[in-house]
Amino acid sequence: MALDMRELCERCETTRLTPDGPARICTYECTFCVPCADEMRDVCPNCGGELVPRPRRRVTAG
Repeated sequence: MALDMRELCERCETTRLTPDGPARICTYECTFCVPCADEMRDVCPNCGGELVPRPRRRVTAG
């Protein structure tokens, strides 16, 4: 089962979250950009879980 690599921050709705770029997720895959996660002190507002760096996925030319 692969992670859902969401492209939008759930807080600010920015579109700069690319599969190979930085983002923060919780165990439910709630996804936030790094600035928003920092402002929330790495606590998910949806479940109260810890926000950690999302693994990056290599983007291949296709």
